Parts: sequence; structure tokens; C-alpha cells
Amino acid sequence: MQSGHYGDKSSHLKKDASMPSLDYLLDKSDDKTITLVPVPTEEFEKWLKKQDKETKSWIEANEFKAAGGTTLALPGKKGTIEDILVGISVHTPMWDYAALPAKLPNATYRIKGRLGREEATSACLGWALGCYSFDWYKESTKDFARLIKPKFADELSVTALAEGIELTRDLINIPAADMGPVELAQAAQDLADEFQADCQIIIDQDLIEQNFPAVYAVGKGAESTRRPRLIDLKWGTLDGPQITLVGKGVCFDTGGLDIKPAQFMKLMKKDMGGAAHVLGLAKAIMRAELPVNLRVIIPAVENAVSDKAMRPLDVVDSRKGLTIEIGHTDAEGRVVLADGLALACEDKPDMVLDFATLTGAARVALGTELPALFSNNDELANDLLNAGQEEDDNMWRLPLWAPYRKMIDGKTADLSNESSAPYGGAITAALFLQEFVEKDIAWAHLDVMGWNTATKAGRPEGGEAMGLRAAFAMIKNRT
Repeated sequence: MQSGHYGDKSSHLKKDASMPSLDYLLDKSDDKTITLVPVPTEEFEKWLKKQDKETKSWIEANEFKAAGGTTLALPGKKGTIEDILVGISVHTPMWDYAALPAKLPNATYRIKGRLGREEATSACLGWALGCYSFDWYKESTKDFARLIKPKFADELSVTALAEGIELTRDLINIPAADMGPVELAQAAQDLADEFQADCQIIIDQDLIEQNFPAVYAVGKGAESTRRPRLIDLKWGTLDGPQITLVGKGVCFDTGGLDIKPAQFMKLMKKDMGGAAHVLGLAKAIMRAELPVNLRVIIPAVENAVSDKAMRPLDVVDSRKGLTIEIGHTDAEGRVVLADGLALACEDKPDMVLDFATLTGAARVALGTELPALFSNNDELANDLLNAGQEEDDNMWRLPLWAPYRKMIDGKTADLSNESSAPYGGAITAALFLQEFVEKDIAWAHLDVMGWNTATKAGRPEGGEAMGLRAAFAMIKNRT
């Protein structure tokens, strides 16, 4: 994805600021290549015994232990590098390979030996993710080492996931001034155009006419250039399962009239992370040509402070007919998702997945790296959890604990968007969403951080796709 697709609002937004991460994966190279030798972390001592005396002495002198993602150059003749040893753990192969593009000298590399399909795929995807850099606003851009793609890698899945994750990260990383409801809708339209999908966008007052009152209520306080939208993308004509993705698209969240303190508002450009996730997942699904009927629904709003913003204890209508009491204007995400989920259920899909940067309570419970999973369907939840373990893209299931349902009873409306107790906030938010999902439809809700708070291999600080690879694998396994 290149910058400039979303209206060129900002004169300082650099077009073609950085190479797509997949460009660092090569089919072949005219340059001289350096050989990477994978060394299994868990079998290092056994592997070391098989090496010649000189190699063993060099390794021991450099205290190389083959920890995941670590490297050691082996000297060749005339001061050249003959091979580079790379520690690869059986538990984290993708992230171990992801550590290499930024760590190794800028050259072209190939992996020694014949990798199986799984490790070859992990190596390619890890390398691509390790080459991601958000340089759109910088004069200088990063460059990375290049890899000759090993044989037997599932190139289609690598391409699909790398592109999907890069799109998700980019959309989250773009500042709110350049990624409002208009630009988010344009990103969805660009994606639809790329894959010949249909994309309908309902704007501002038309939301009322077409029965999306909750989306309008949250977004009506924004200025004229950032009015609310409902994005509805459809793709696929096959007889496969119907998958509907719903993403929270709050492009900036001030908290509304219950305004956030500055330290909590600073990262609120990422509050459209749910929308970024479903667009990224949709791109991966379409690029991989999975045999599904796909629908993507995104309520795109800005939760602004103005004389037209919703007020505490206002009562808001919803598409489903349930009324919502606004107990707190900073609990707006569940309000816009209410209309999105109601729409998602109307054509009876086989599965509904929603992604949302919904609650701080989920982060208190599970930290910033582990998404909270809620589901009304054990089979769907187990499939997601199993896929997460297989893909090293884990999540943790929390209960839709029915006794807490009374905490979101409204005093003057059917529901309140604020719990009556300060505990279990991620659960009560999920229970609120469940009210807008039909009981016979398999539904899963992922409450994600959408942001790396620190840089790790292949995961730079900033916008992040969490649960996306697990969801893609789960859907692929079901087709």
C-alpha cells in the first residue's frame, strides 16, 4: 500500500515513502549471496558436536548459543564472511527470521538446506514482517537485507498475510489528521477497487434515513469534513461460507464531552484499529482467494467535542430497535458497533467476527500483547484459539458471564453503554455487543490493543495486527 490513496490531505505526507515489505523477498538475485545456516536452539549442543574443530572453537570463543534470532558470522578466506549462523527456535521460527533483515548487513541472503513447507513459509513471512517500517512522514527511509525465497514456501499465504498486516499497520499508524472517516472510507474503496468488490458508503444524514442512528449519534459532533460513515464491502460469488467482519472505526477518540485526560488521548489515532484489522484481514482473504462470501462492515466516526456531540444520559436509538442510554460518552465504540453487528446479522451469515480496540479493562486483565476473545459459540472460539497457538498469534478467551448482564441495564433506556460497577469492564462491554447479535449466529469478538508499546523482532513500536493471522488460518481451515 502506498501513501496518497486517501485524499493527499497533507502536503508533508510522502508518496512511496518506503518499499513494500514483500519487495525484500526475491525469486533470484544477480548479486553474490551470503548463506544463512539455521541452527536449532533446542538442539544446539547436539548440533555443535557435529561441527569441525575450527568451527567449534570459533563458536565457543564468541559464546554463541543459538538463541532465537541471534547470529554469528563464520569467517571465510581473505577476511570474507563464509556463512552466518542463525539461531532458530522451534517455538518462534517466524519471529526469529523476522529479527534478521534489520540486524544483518545490507546484502542478499539465502538459507542453507532444504526447509519444510512450514519453516519455509515462516521464514518468508517473518522476513517480510521484519522489513516493515512506517516512513511515510520521513525524509530518509530504512533499507533492509534481502532474502532469496526458499523453495516450498506457501507464497500465496505469505503474500496475503504480509499485505494484510502491512495494510493494518499503516492504517493505524497514519495520524488522525490524515485518517479520518473520509480517508478510512477511501481506504475501503481502494481495497474494493483492487479486488473488484462492491463497496457502499452511507454518509452523514443518510445514516438516519437508512437506519443507522447509533453510528450517527456518535459521529454527529464532528466537523463537516469528518462526518460519520457506514462502510459496507462485499466480495465473493462462490458457494462457500459467508463470513462477515465488523470493525470499530473510531478515527479519533477525544472521549467526547466526558473528555479523556491528555495521557489517555495521545494514542487515540489507533482507536480505528478494529477497522484496520478487518480491512487487513479482508485483503488477506481476497489476495489468497479463499472460497468464501466476504462482507466487511465498518462504522467510521470521530468522537469529537462540540455543541452537537452526544451528552451524558442522552438516549440513542439503534438499528435493532433497542435504546441505549449514554452513561459515558467515552464508551462510544460499543455504540457504533451495535448498528454494525445488527446489520451483520440481517443476512444470516455463517460467522460474524468483530475486532475492536474496545476496553482498557481487557488490557488490565491480559496486558497489551494478548487480545481478549469472547464468543457465543464454543466451536468457533476453540478454532480461533487453536489457530492462534499454531500461528503464534495467541488470544485468551474470557467469559460472556450472564450474571453481569444486569450491570448494563439502562435506567431510562433498554441498555446503558456504561456498566453500573467498575469491575469486569471487558466482559460487560462484550455483553453489550451480544445484545445486537442474533443467538443462532456464531459470533466472536476480539478486544485488541492494536499497538506495540515497544519494538520487538518483526514488530516495531506502533500499529499492529493482533489476531489477524489466527483469524485468517481459522477461516482457511474451514474452507
